[in-house]
Amino acid sequence: MTLVALAYPSMLGLNKVTTAQDRVIANTQWGPLTEGDRDFVVKVRAAGLWEYPVGQMGLQKGTTPGVLTASKHLIDGHAALDASCRKIAPMLNITLPNVASPQQQGFVSQLKADSGKQFDVDFANILRMTHGSIFNTIAKIRSTTKNSLVRALADQANDTVLDHITVMEKTGLVDFDQTLFQQTTPPKLPNSALTPPPPPAGQPEVVLTPPPHPTSSPLDLSGITGGGGATPSPSPTVG
Repeated sequence: MTLVALAYPSMLGLNKVTTAQDRVIANTQWGPLTEGDRDFVVKVRAAGLWEYPVGQMGLQKGTTPGVLTASKHLIDGHAALDASCRKIAPMLNITLPNVASPQQQGFVSQLKADSGKQFDVDFANILRMTHGSIFNTIAKIRSTTKNSLVRALADQANDTVLDHITVMEKTGLVDFDQTLFQQTTPPKLPNSALTPPPPPAGQPEVVLTPPPHPTSSPLDLSGITGGGGATPSPSPTVG
């Protein structure tokens, strides 16, 4: 396996899209890193790359107090999650994308085309559906990962995504029948639509800037030690 294959996942998306999620691809001082662990870190990063700008869009286009509040939560929460991803990715030798997947970019395009009440409705339902989908992934990663850095990110993601689910529901605009159907019966999309492209060599890393008075904080790694009983090593190695 080459370093490039280790550093960037072959397939990502809202669904389980690889067949060897529990395969250990690196041994690190924070515990073994599996394909599922690596894909999770990239998924969290990719989520912020489209939900953060949608939050900014919501502040401009939203017409109800609930949508405006939810937009602020998206910006605040994903800026902190993004900082955590950018902090732990180099420690685990994970390459992060700079743009979201084509599917996720499609959500952004749809919301850009909306206005007025239609924007509010689509905003609440798309984001309730996508957060509900990743919520299940977070639970699985949190309960199975042996890597303490990934576990800490899952804790933060769990709190953030639950908050975002809640504020979307508080808009009063979520059609639960439709949204839960879409969440549990996602469309069959080609792998290319679910995968955020790797960044070109030398491209500066995109940074999601926190709001002026953030209420969410990135991970504090000062107390995080090795995980899962793995033998510490100075850097990730191909497993």
